[in-house]
Amino acid sequence: MADIREVHDGELDRCAEVIRRGFQTVADDFGLTEERVPTNGAYIKTERLIADRAKGNLMYALTEDDRIVGFMQLENAGNGTFYLEKISVVPEYRHRGYGTALLDFAREKAKEMGAHKLGIAIIEENGILKEWYIKNGCVPTGSKKFEHLPFTVGFLELSVGE
Repeated sequence: MADIREVHDGELDRCAEVIRRGFQTVADDFGLTEERVPTNGAYIKTERLIADRAKGNLMYALTEDDRIVGFMQLENAGNGTFYLEKISVVPEYRHRGYGTALLDFAREKAKEMGAHKLGIAIIEENGILKEWYIKNGCVPTGSKKFEHLPFTVGFLELSVGE
């Protein structure tokens, strides 16, 4: 049975590993390398999570049998918006509803903290992921090509209710 809980400081190494493993499949699919896109989750270092936590970002682990197999982070952007970041499930635990569980959990947590919406950024060309977010209630709000990235960034929003 899966459970979602806050991440403890001593688990940041394991969480970084979960993020890397979760993002690596997409990096492989899109030919991303650490040299080309060092900020991609496939190449995240524990130090980044430490810095994110110091900024006040909230981190949650999805566990199965006390093993961390999924992760997500919430950043308060102000004005009733939270950003959902680094959401990932390791490949061998996919297709069990864990991604949806993390998204639903993020929605509820953001709502509890007074948010009106979650902002999400993805690789626009990742049609499978984009459709998954849309199927789960997210609405595309635009896209932008950044000169330093070899893909277009797609933006979505998820209403968390009043």
